[in-house]
Amino acid sequence: MEHIAIIMDGNGRWAESRGLTRSDGHKAGADNISRIADAAREFGIKYLTLYAFSTENWKRPPAEVAFLMKLVSEITEGRLPDMMKNNVRLRTIGRTEDLPLPARKSLLKCIKETENNTGLTINIALSYGGRAEIVDAVNKIISEKGPGAKIDEKEFAKYLYAPDIPDPDLLIRTSGELRLSNFMLWELSYSEIYVTETHWPDFDKAEFQKALDSFGKRKRRFGGVVSETK
Repeated sequence: MEHIAIIMDGNGRWAESRGLTRSDGHKAGADNISRIADAAREFGIKYLTLYAFSTENWKRPPAEVAFLMKLVSEITEGRLPDMMKNNVRLRTIGRTEDLPLPARKSLLKCIKETENNTGLTINIALSYGGRAEIVDAVNKIISEKGPGAKIDEKEFAKYLYAPDIPDPDLLIRTSGELRLSNFMLWELSYSEIYVTETHWPDFDKAEFQKALDSFGKRKRRFGGVVSETK
């Protein structure tokens, strides 16, 4: 398995259950990213895509959005030494040009500093939407090839946000919700899905291992038939 995608859900519910603020929940969720990244490296995962902030999340209260954007800067700046030490590369997908300037500058610095690292790639989805990604790809195709261009699926995929990263083998969603929430609609077409009731701040290495164990028991057919041999 090369690529795992995670919808990091449940920060607010985790905080509410403890009498804490939503900001406390988001901070706990942000702190958990490094722990799960360490586990992913130990498990031999090559790509880890994390759904951090959707295009719809801009509709949240301004104070909450401002706190989340501040977290983006703090995480990228504060974790850069560890990423360099652990040979981790940072990338992003989404309409990151919509982020406030301080957050964009911190991201770009971290992306530049880690671009030659060859270990785990952490791919953060920020101001991301699956539909937006498809629309952006279509607009790129029209701009480059003209409105009458004919392309196939393989050619279309080259215009997605990260065409060089393989599609996720496994999608993990924490906090029990049973929906994709507009996440990687193209890339998740044949991904296995694992849902846990555990809120993201409590999703630890042991919970991660449960997801991998579940994946290991499945037979991936990609629309075909797996032959049975006796």
